Parts: sequence; C-alpha cells; structure tokens
Amino acid sequence: MRYINANAILPKELVEQLQIFVQGEYLYIPAVKEHHKQWGELSGFREEIDRRNRDIIQAYSSGTSIQELADSYCLSVYAIRKIIYNK
Repeated sequence: MRYINANAILPKELVEQLQIFVQGEYLYIPAVKEHHKQWGELSGFREEIDRRNRDIIQAYSSGTSIQELADSYCLSVYAIRKIIYNK
C-alpha cells in the first residue's frame, strides 16, 4: 500500500472536512466490498502459488514422493500434504 497526499486527489472542501477529524495522520480508506481484491490478485502472486500447487499435485500423481516434493519446493511435508489433499 502506498501513501497518497489527500490534496493531490480530493477536492479542497473534502480535505477541509476530513481535517476536522484527522490532521497529519495516516487514514486507511477501505475498498468498497464489490471492488475488494483477494490476497495476491493485484501482484499476481496468487496465480503463481496456484501454478506451483498444480505442479506439486501433478508431480505427486506421477509418483514423486511427498518428501521429495518437500525438499524440491522448500516446503514442509505438512504443507505438501495440505496442497495434495485439499485439491
């Protein structure tokens, strides 16, 4: 999340109204529920994790052991099991 100066994007009247309540502080304005993004959607990391998990499941289906997958992906055996058995 990055900092944006309110004066740069909000009308002067709105900034003056906000200053009645808050001055010189950071203010978080949450997204409207319909526009809320899930974790990793903006950065593309969610897609990367999903691709990795599909690769793990495919390798397991092809006979790679859970321990080998854990070593290969630097994950715990528990994490590999969660990926395999939750899909």
